[in-house]
Amino acid sequence: MGFFDSDIIQQEAKQLFEDYQALIQLGNGYGKFDREGKKLFIEQMEAMMERYRIFMKRFELSEDFMAQMTMEQLKTQLGQFGVTPQQMFDQMNMTLQRMKTELEKQK
Repeated sequence: MGFFDSDIIQQEAKQLFEDYQALIQLGNGYGKFDREGKKLFIEQMEAMMERYRIFMKRFELSEDFMAQMTMEQLKTQLGQFGVTPQQMFDQMNMTLQRMKTELEKQK
């Protein structure tokens, strides 16, 4: 069975995509959130990034040809912006850390 034939992988990918889209849409109103709302949003975004990192690691570790091709496509797409997958995660973590720092200043 191929990587993408797995019902678990398909469901997880679908859920990850839907959750990410919902979180990004919610984030459009971030500036209007109160302090606790901002804190919750940052926590949810950190959890989302961890889920995404784990999902990508599955692709990376899989011996399935399509999974390997998907990773190569992602690396190529990110490479067009001069970024590796690790740099993408590092950048997102830095952004979340800045958001936390700003939140702490608002006490």
